[in-house]
Amino acid sequence: MNDVWRIISSPPARGAWNMALDEALLEAVGRGDSRPILRLYAWQPACLSLGYAQSFKDVDTARLQAHGWDVVRRATGGRAILHVDELTYSVIAPPDEPRVQGSILESYQRLSGALISAVRSLGLPVEMEPSGPQADGVKGPVCFEVPSAYEIVVAGKKLVGSAQARKKEGVLQHGTFPLTGDLTRITQVLVFEDEHLRQAAANKLLTRAVTAETVTGKTITWQLAAAAFSNAFEQVLEITLEHSMLTPAELARTDELVRDKYGHPSWTERL
Repeated sequence: MNDVWRIISSPPARGAWNMALDEALLEAVGRGDSRPILRLYAWQPACLSLGYAQSFKDVDTARLQAHGWDVVRRATGGRAILHVDELTYSVIAPPDEPRVQGSILESYQRLSGALISAVRSLGLPVEMEPSGPQADGVKGPVCFEVPSAYEIVVAGKKLVGSAQARKKEGVLQHGTFPLTGDLTRITQVLVFEDEHLRQAAANKLLTRAVTAETVTGKTITWQLAAAAFSNAFEQVLEITLEHSMLTPAELARTDELVRDKYGHPSWTERL
């Protein structure tokens, strides 16, 4: 009999709330108040998220404000991502959940199997990147410039990017599946020494990353992608997903984390 997980489909929300909810759910899982979770969500407005250890100096705050976009710092590592026109997923599970046990790479590989199945079912000929990024000079501020181990690529171009954090409460892995839009928009809100370097970064990004629409030539809706993800996770990980509402305690804790952490400069601008 399959293990039962919760599936939570969240309406589009601000970046601070999205990151706070992931942490609140991780705490609930760690306390034993929740089963493991697959969460599928979106962002409104567009939001620049920074990796846990990334310098806030990478952000061009004036340009960000001019676009009307948010900024948030993730609990996971990696570099900057602009969350817009995408499906975002998170997997939240306790340390003893078999599907996330072992090393980070082992759990990455298991979860990537479900991700690959989901994306292939949408008509994208994706593969798993077997090794980490190749060294080619200083790594820039943009996360999607190079695929990391066990991420999802099409013809060598990164499609699904993921990051994982391991806490005493359990494992949080979240990632992005870009559906459509101009991937180079992120370079408009990061700091570059001059406009030539900004354009060079945009050009480089297009050689290394891709959206679903670019590959398939058609628009894949968030709803269609979400259905593909839920079906693939059930089949590949051999789990049963039950739709679940957020509890009052989870919502209250999310609001606390927005106020005290993810929506506060002491966290976002701490580096």
